[in-house]
Amino acid sequence: MNRSDAAVISGIYEIPTRLSPDKSIAMLHAEAARGALEDAGLTHRDVDAYFCAGDAPGFGPVSMADYMGLKLRHADSTEFGGASYISHVARASAAIESGRCNVALITLAGRPRSEGRAVGTTARTASLQVPDTAYETPYKPNVTTLYGMSAKRHMHEYGTTSEQLAWIRVAASQHAQHNPNALLRKPVSVQDVLESPIVADPLHRLDCCVVTDGGGAIVVSRREIARDTGRQLVAIRGAGDAIYHQQGGAINLTTTGAAASGRLAFEQAGITPADIQYASIYDSFTITVLLQIEDLGFCAKGDGGKFVADGNLISGVGKLPFNTDGGGQCNNHPANRGGLTKVIEAVRQLRGQAHPAVQVPNCQLAVAQGIGGWVGSRHASSTLIMERL
Repeated sequence: MNRSDAAVISGIYEIPTRLSPDKSIAMLHAEAARGALEDAGLTHRDVDAYFCAGDAPGFGPVSMADYMGLKLRHADSTEFGGASYISHVARASAAIESGRCNVALITLAGRPRSEGRAVGTTARTASLQVPDTAYETPYKPNVTTLYGMSAKRHMHEYGTTSEQLAWIRVAASQHAQHNPNALLRKPVSVQDVLESPIVADPLHRLDCCVVTDGGGAIVVSRREIARDTGRQLVAIRGAGDAIYHQQGGAINLTTTGAAASGRLAFEQAGITPADIQYASIYDSFTITVLLQIEDLGFCAKGDGGKFVADGNLISGVGKLPFNTDGGGQCNNHPANRGGLTKVIEAVRQLRGQAHPAVQVPNCQLAVAQGIGGWVGSRHASSTLIMERL
């Protein structure tokens, strides 16, 4: 396995509340930052690099560095939607390894629940400067219908069923019951999912993620600095980014960018999917999970329905424990950028700090995978492979 221990994940924090009407987005970013730095045994004075995406207010790093009193040598505001913060961890590691910084702070925050935003159900709108607008806007697609098209196509091509997709929500709910901060803690059955209202055929309400306020933060540090704090460290073993788009009309509705970003990450790490003990998979919809599991190589294309069925994603039951905090399906999905929380739960697993009911025994290798944009259209994908040191 390739090893580069120059940079490590040394601190994590997830905001515990799921509704924050009394706090601004900047306040939530700062709360998350303080928590992750305390976990890392550091302070804001140690930070010399800052990473955020489009959820940060104002001019992103410029505004937030001022608000939090950070003195920076490096900043990054790469916007990949739900994949942003997984990519940021790899970018922070690369910045440390190249000598541009020593301690990188990455923060996420959002208030869609307090603001009453109907995420994913309203027609997509965009400036006429966006190249695809003139061709898509007349048909008024929204996020849910785009994912519904991918699910319907996968069913047509491979015989996937709604019952199989429902097992993904069932697994998430089985894990969420052990998370005191999860928005939805009640376990559900396959029948519960199938009996929930159709949102975008074939997707039901319980195939869709929650909408929450909240956020989180990650600290990536030079290893010598992190070692001095005495914290449990997590190494970054492999990473990959990819952009998947419509290719002039040749788009495949059953494939995601994870096929490319995952290949890059596994090649860099020098391992295979069979070596992974825990997976954090971006779960805006159940079909999102199924497609990424296939594209990362955990099963063959078309076999995802069989792979996720019968509890195969449930920790202690199946062979690929996933999203043991309840994920975006049941726990937390702030600011349409849930990738950061995927890294946080993977780090908990590698540290042995997940809830005892869902902790993977002796977890050494984990993957975090995110999608940003729209499956069924254009999107970014980021994959991160981590190892306990």
